[in-house]
Amino acid sequence: MNKEVDSTVYLMYHELELPGRPLCQNEPGYVRYVVKLKDFESQTEWLKTKSWLGMSVSEALSSSNKRGVAITFDDGCETDFLSAAPALKQANFNATFYVTVGFLGTPGYMSCSQVRQLGDLGFEIGSHSMTHAYLSDLSDDALQAEIANSKNELEQMTGRSIEHFSCPGGRWDKRVARFARQAGYRSVATSRSAANSSGSDPFCLGRVSVMRATDLRTFQQLCQGHGLWKLQAQDLIRATAKSIFGNSSYDRVRSVLLGRNQ
Repeated sequence: MNKEVDSTVYLMYHELELPGRPLCQNEPGYVRYVVKLKDFESQTEWLKTKSWLGMSVSEALSSSNKRGVAITFDDGCETDFLSAAPALKQANFNATFYVTVGFLGTPGYMSCSQVRQLGDLGFEIGSHSMTHAYLSDLSDDALQAEIANSKNELEQMTGRSIEHFSCPGGRWDKRVARFARQAGYRSVATSRSAANSSGSDPFCLGRVSVMRATDLRTFQQLCQGHGLWKLQAQDLIRATAKSIFGNSSYDRVRSVLLGRNQ
């Protein structure tokens, strides 16, 4: 393993694709983040054969010197419960599932009961906000509601402390960190492509997205922290485009460009 000894890559997943099951969304910008179940199983199998740990965020924050990756899922898709959890249990891995409270009970997403069961299985539940709004666009009052209210509702739902938050669409700013800290979270995860070390700010954690097009060799390199500079360059380009166009216009332009490439 050639990455820094005390650094850990946090992997970011979204929905898993099951044969014959419709996806939560069909928009090209969404589908590119959907990983096929067979590919996810191959990835966890590789980690297992290399004796790597699959950790939750809490475990990764307290075990930065261990050989492994943190495994995270955003949104709260039903495949978290139906497919990811069994595959992770088979490998004896843990993970953190960041749930968007407002999505629960809608087609393709977990029910409140499934979220509770996921916690009962030993997996860590985190918050992915109330409505999946872009947090950097919100007023202070709306931002606090997205961060604090989602924590409270998930705690009532699961009977467990909710200690970790991830930013929808990776839209992070210093206000998000401040409000999350005030609400009682221990960390905030972004979509910034970086490994995390013991010196990393826990309220601005990097994560590496596992995409539909991520083959097993690329996955292996990402887990070892190889080539992250290329992703960071792409992050910079996207951040610049978002600052120029704004979040909504950026999404529209991206959707058009991705649609042309289908």
